[in-house]
Amino acid sequence: MTTELTYLALAAGWTGVLWIPYILVHVIRNGPVKALSYQPDVPDPAWAIRLKKAHYNAIENLAPFAALVAVAHLAGVSTGMTAAGAALYFWARIVHPVGYVSNVPLLRTIAFAAAWAGLAMIFFAVIGAI
Repeated sequence: MTTELTYLALAAGWTGVLWIPYILVHVIRNGPVKALSYQPDVPDPAWAIRLKKAHYNAIENLAPFAALVAVAHLAGVSTGMTAAGAALYFWARIVHPVGYVSNVPLLRTIAFAAAWAGLAMIFFAVIGAI
């Protein structure tokens, strides 16, 4: 398996478990019956709301990453640039929710920009191979 596909699998796995902490805190604060029904909820803490937003952002960005990795794989494009782009994307997506939840100034924005740069690296490698 290529480096790019490995990072795609890791990114998908990370995105797939990112919801667990904010759902757990919601169930703990509201109780399982209230959390799973249409009753008014106790508001979630600010960090859980930020994590939920980070999770939505991860889902939105996983689609273009997966598409670019799939196109690169199907086109037989696996270079140092595509591998580095995939690694940059993955590690930046790990940092993004950490920066979002901790509310460290600029960390979330820098992580988002780094992940976008990883996407751009893969895109330009694929386009350059045409």
